[in-house]
Amino acid sequence: MTDLTTLLACPRCDKTPLDASDDRLHCKACKIDFPLLDGIPWMFAEPQAALGEWRGRLQFSLQKLSHEIAGLDKELQTEDIRSLAKRRVERYRKALESHRRSLQKLLQPIELQSLQGNYESYLALRTRMPSDQGLNTYYPNIHRDWSWGEEENKASLKQIRAVLHDHAELGNVLVLGSGAGRLAYDIHTSLDCSLTVAMDFNPLLMFVANAVTSGKRLSLYEFPIAPLALDDDAVLRKLTAPEIVDENFHLVFGDALRAPFPDACFDTVVTPWLIDIISEDLPALAGRINNLLKDTGRWVNFGSLAFSSPQRANCYSPEETKAIVAENGFSDPYVSQATIPYMSSPASRHGRQERVFSFSAYKERAVDKPARHTALPDWIVTGKEPVPLTPSFRQQAMTTQIYSFIMSLIDGKRSIKDMAVVLEKQKLMTKEEAEPAIRSFMTKMYDDANKQTGF
Repeated sequence: MTDLTTLLACPRCDKTPLDASDDRLHCKACKIDFPLLDGIPWMFAEPQAALGEWRGRLQFSLQKLSHEIAGLDKELQTEDIRSLAKRRVERYRKALESHRRSLQKLLQPIELQSLQGNYESYLALRTRMPSDQGLNTYYPNIHRDWSWGEEENKASLKQIRAVLHDHAELGNVLVLGSGAGRLAYDIHTSLDCSLTVAMDFNPLLMFVANAVTSGKRLSLYEFPIAPLALDDDAVLRKLTAPEIVDENFHLVFGDALRAPFPDACFDTVVTPWLIDIISEDLPALAGRINNLLKDTGRWVNFGSLAFSSPQRANCYSPEETKAIVAENGFSDPYVSQATIPYMSSPASRHGRQERVFSFSAYKERAVDKPARHTALPDWIVTGKEPVPLTPSFRQQAMTTQIYSFIMSLIDGKRSIKDMAVVLEKQKLMTKEEAEPAIRSFMTKMYDDANKQTGF
């Protein structure tokens, strides 16, 4: 068994090894603690800031569930609800309540009970880490990984094998962006690995992975967005792993752009469904992966190439992706492409076929280490420096003030036409301009108020 702490480095200063105790790791150079949550190292560069952000985000998600349950109670009180609809809504409400309790139990290591903010406060102060990551992000993947996704799981491992050829001695393996952990688990249990570290930053996904790979059986509801039949809108699933994983399989919380490991630490780095969704441009990410690998180590990629960068030039084609990998110290990648099932739940009408892009490339030379990634400025992360009054902030402040003013006009008596007159009196815009603007604003507010949680 390899002690995980020997593989970890401080994501702030790269110091290794870290001092270890029963409930935390400590960097003497930075004088900072990295807690263990459910036994998993919490290895973010600003551990308390990241923990506070996730607490707020997860607490908001749980409060949103409670808010939805209250809404369902109101629906059930209406006199004209149809009998089958009533049965379905009652089932769904019961499932949602059970789901909320299950999530609270799973998320106990985060200590959400220490937060006191109400639903409206969290709604107003939504955090971003990035903003598209929350309690429900990739929630269906949990069920794919550990319940009904055997066909996709086998196809995914087959693609990893396809780019490895017969050279399947993987040594020390790092899986960056491991999600709920099934691919990392399959690589570790099916291929020749000395050790596997699965890293992700989503607490729910990692707590599920930790539970099932250690032999626990979880029961969680699946909520298909397009149910196949009446009783398929909430389906209780049993989540299990085929077998308990051995002691050389490890989980780590962390950011792929500030990976908490020393240089040249791994023989194999696997990036599943990662390189096209991460915020950093691919050449810089390729340099980071190069630095994590030992000499002649190997980078194995699997997933889509659905780049969504706001800069069109950074939305790379397969040909450009291969060239970028080779330019950053790797051999010409060996590529395998195949069409496999993707998220095809047996309880949903949704599901698709995905053309995945897999490659493997050996490290042939070292490259300069990219500058340390900083996702946010210090005035956001530390909260100690003045918030700069930028032109964009000025504009947003003015917009927010106008929105707040419009909301203050809602008194149950004024119409949209009445509000438009007030805006004209305040010399914000003419009533002819104000009326359609207020109507659009109210339409958005109405739509937002009626949106369902969704899973």
